[in-house]
Amino acid sequence: MERRILGKTGMSLPVISFGASSLGHAFRPVGLDDALRCVHVALELGIDHFDTSPFYGRGISEVLLGIALRDVPRDRFTLSTKLGRYDVDRFDFRAARVVESVDRSLYRLGIEYADIVFCHDVEFVDLAQIIDETLPALRSLQRQGKVRFVGVAGYPMRMFEHILDHAELDAILSYGHYTLQNRRLEALLPRLQERGVGVLNAAPFAQRLLTDKPLPDWHESSPGLRAACRRAAEHCAARGVDIAKLAVQFAVRHPDLTTCVIGSGDPASIRRWARWLDEPYDAELVAEVEQLLAPVRDESWVYGLPQNN
Repeated sequence: MERRILGKTGMSLPVISFGASSLGHAFRPVGLDDALRCVHVALELGIDHFDTSPFYGRGISEVLLGIALRDVPRDRFTLSTKLGRYDVDRFDFRAARVVESVDRSLYRLGIEYADIVFCHDVEFVDLAQIIDETLPALRSLQRQGKVRFVGVAGYPMRMFEHILDHAELDAILSYGHYTLQNRRLEALLPRLQERGVGVLNAAPFAQRLLTDKPLPDWHESSPGLRAACRRAAEHCAARGVDIAKLAVQFAVRHPDLTTCVIGSGDPASIRRWARWLDEPYDAELVAEVEQLLAPVRDESWVYGLPQNN
């Protein structure tokens, strides 16, 4: 599998990373056997970066991922986790909680250090706290060797822009903003490149919008956006193509996006992702899909505090 360097970190990541939110029952319950098989199929295919969070399943994702990686040599994988968000409406970015959260994550994962720790969904809090308290606390843990690199993860572009104006970051994790339907992340790339900040692009399916599967109850998209994506999926199906395949192929083609984080609790899906990378890219069909999605191009939704959007 193709690999790229993550900004100034020097980390080499596969163009697809495994998103372990799926192991935290984000879309459906995942049993221990499936969790173990997903992780080991991913490693077999060269997908050796794993992204998780204590928010995913209230720690279940980290626990299952830790069990799956227990007998895997530490130099065979890299791993990112997060802190600050612990439930749907529970956030805590205090410095003391940073230390406690990292220690708990390392314990659940069974590792001595995390390659990257992201501040999770910071758009829900006052960004001054992230800049003045949370990130400095993470840098302290970096000096202690518990964390190799530090970043922020979230949805609104404005949040990233503000933090970049006031703090040093090693990486960001952005989701849903570089897909067949939404390219807002592209506008931020020059600033990120200038600062040497690496980019993990997550959710190429826009949390199932760009698939033929039903949306989860918590999805925030508008009826118009849902309808346009459904038409695009039906158009692809009529051509004998799964729109999810186009979504993956499109998302990994941008050379300035180091890796695309995709989650599944189904080992067969992980094998499909890898196979799709080796199949021809149908630029004509992509253009047709883009035409169908043009009325909702870059449409997104407010997430977190209004001032951070």
